[in-house]
Order: sequence, then structure tokens, then C-alpha cells
Amino acid sequence: MGINLEINPSIFNPIYLKYQLKNNNRYQIYFGGSSSGKSFSLAQRTVLDVFNGNRNYLIVRNVQGTIRRSCLNEVTKAISNLKLSEYFQVNKTEMVITCTLNDRQILFCGLDDPEKIKSITPKRGVITDIWVEEATECEYKAVKQLDKRLRGISKVTKRLTLSFNPILRDHWLYKDYFSIWQEDNKYIEKDNVSILKTTYKDNKFLTSDDIAALENESDPYYYEVYTLGNWGVLGAVIFKNWKVEDFTEIEKTFDNHRHGVDWGFADDPFAYIKSHYDKRRKRLYICDEIEVVGLLNDESAPLVKEKAGGSRVTCDSSEPKSVAEFKKLRVNAKSAKKGPGSIEYGIKFLQGLEIIIHPRCQNFKNEISKYKYKEDKNGNILPIPVDKDNHLIDALRYSLEDDMKSTGVSVLK
Repeated sequence: MGINLEINPSIFNPIYLKYQLKNNNRYQIYFGGSSSGKSFSLAQRTVLDVFNGNRNYLIVRNVQGTIRRSCLNEVTKAISNLKLSEYFQVNKTEMVITCTLNDRQILFCGLDDPEKIKSITPKRGVITDIWVEEATECEYKAVKQLDKRLRGISKVTKRLTLSFNPILRDHWLYKDYFSIWQEDNKYIEKDNVSILKTTYKDNKFLTSDDIAALENESDPYYYEVYTLGNWGVLGAVIFKNWKVEDFTEIEKTFDNHRHGVDWGFADDPFAYIKSHYDKRRKRLYICDEIEVVGLLNDESAPLVKEKAGGSRVTCDSSEPKSVAEFKKLRVNAKSAKKGPGSIEYGIKFLQGLEIIIHPRCQNFKNEISKYKYKEDKNGNILPIPVDKDNHLIDALRYSLEDDMKSTGVSVLK
């Protein structure tokens, strides 16, 4: 029996109607702020896909106990809102929803029950869609195993859908999928991957109280992540006093540049950084960078010379031979006065500044967002920075050593 289903578009948030409802990319990511309607709209799509007789869904969260009061309830409400209750049988005990018109199903499971995941099979056909809700809770291997479950003959494109609020930038989701992402995007698709970012502003069904609660969030981390939908920094991360901003218009007025170099060749990159230090406002502008593996000194020197001109370039003192070679290559190089405690003092100094990063300095942005303190086995934060992926930060510390002295922060114990 065929049903001629007419649905008023006004029941959808417009951004999801445009980018989600007919999206057939293999990998689909829906992320952003709290109350942006991600789960609501995915539940709507799930119900319509199953009703139309083309798809079977497996909906998962990391822990099965959380599914009943989240995903299952969301899908059940969507069935009701779409006025399709007479066509669906909901078994809340087994957590299975079946469309009685075509025997297509929506199955629910937790990733903490791997044996059930392996054996779960729909009544008719194969699983065509897996939706991972709150994907940031899940381990990399678990999601990759889910991807392998999308197999078998099907008339429709199989899809793995991930929905979540972003958390920290060192999460595997960010590393795996967001290389195609640009911060000013709302939607992008490439190589069978699509990413849609939404916030509360994309959800027309919120009340004024809902909006006020989000806009009045006072905690910087929660405001960034849950209000603005941005990847955040928290916990053991060392620097939270930075932002990315295009300051091209005022850059021509900068006259107080600092230049630093951290040596590297094979495993570690050669790193150069250029900044402008506004002492009065305690503001540091990150203007330019070089980060390349495999450069010889006679290859890196001209690149630094081009950016620094005749200005002094403060270099890592661990390689006096490289400093001498830079001088011969007409770079105004000098060795940093490193010593015991210099890293801690440098971090303390930088933490006291407002750091503004030009969008062209992506490598520095990646470093500062992940640079963190060590933690013990119990998760307690130790006052020791992790010596990893910090080459541009080290170069920056060298370049500012004289400024640290003038403000009473010594680079030596």
C-alpha cells in the first residue's frame, strides 16, 4: 500500500532542509552548539527515510543506558510530530521501531555492547545508515568498526552520520575529518564527506528563555563550545588567552616586530615565527610563520631573511653552529639565553598577554590549541609542559626574551 505523504516544510529548520534531508555523502558530520536542532532534524530524516521504504537505521551512543532517554525518545517524538504514529510500531523494551508498511526498521544499541552490535540485523534488507549521536563520547576504533558494518547489497547509498557538540581540538574527530574545514564555513563537502555547523541561531523553535540561557553563558569554554559551536580548549591546555583574527588592515602600522627560530630538520620541523608586541596593551600579534621539515640552513636562511629583513632573529642556542651559519648567510641571528626555568618563565609571560593570531598562521594556531601540561595517572595536572608539537611556541619564547626581562620575568632561575 502506497501512502501519498505531504509534509509542510515549516516543520523543519531551513538549514537542515537544505543541507541534510537529501544528503547522500557517505560520511556526514553535523556539529555545533547546543540546542541547534541537530538531533531533532536527524530524527525527522530517519523517520522519513524508513517510512519511504528505502533505508534501515542503526542509531548508537557510546553507552546503551543513555539511548532510551535521548535518541529513542527523539525519534518517537519525530514520528508523532510527522503524524505517522499509525504506521510505526515502537518496542521500547527491545529498542526497535518498525514501519508496519514495509518492515523497515530503526534499531538502537550502545557501543558498550559490542557483541550485540556485531549480530544486530534488520528484519528486511541490510543496515543502510548508522547514526552516531554524541560522537565525541566514542572511541576511534569503535566508530571505524561501525563503518565496516555498512555492507551488503542496497539500492541506496550507505551513510555514516556523526552528530556532536565539539569539545577539544585534539579529539580524533577533529584530526580525522576537519582538514577540509574552514572556520567561516557553515557547510562544506569534499571527497564524499560533508560537514554542517549549526548553532542555536539555526533553530527557529527555541523560546526566548532558551536563547537567553545560551547567550548569557559566563564560562568562556562553555560559551565557545555550547553557544558558538566552536572546538574548545580546556583542562590541561596551557593557553586559553588567544583568538584568530584577520588584522591585515592594521598590520602595516606595526613597528615592534619580534623574530624567533627553533631548529629542526628530520623528525622536528624548522620553525620561524614573526610577531608584533604591543607593550602598552599587553597584546601580541602573531603575524607570520615558517614550519618545514627537511630544510638545510642555506635553504631556510633566505626564507627568514625575506620575512625578517635586517631585524634581529633570536635562535635556539642548542645549535651554535646553525646560528653561526645563519650569520654567514646574512641573517641577523643571535642565540637565546636559555637556562633552568626558562620554559616556565616564558609560558608565564605569554599567559599574561592577549594573543591574536592571523589566519595565515595555521601551524601556530594548531600548536597553541593543543599545548598542554602533563597529567599523572589519576588525571591530576602537573606543572610540566608536554614537550611535543611546540616548535613555533619555543621560537616565540626565544624572540621575546628581552621583553620578559623588562617586565620582571627572567628567563633564568
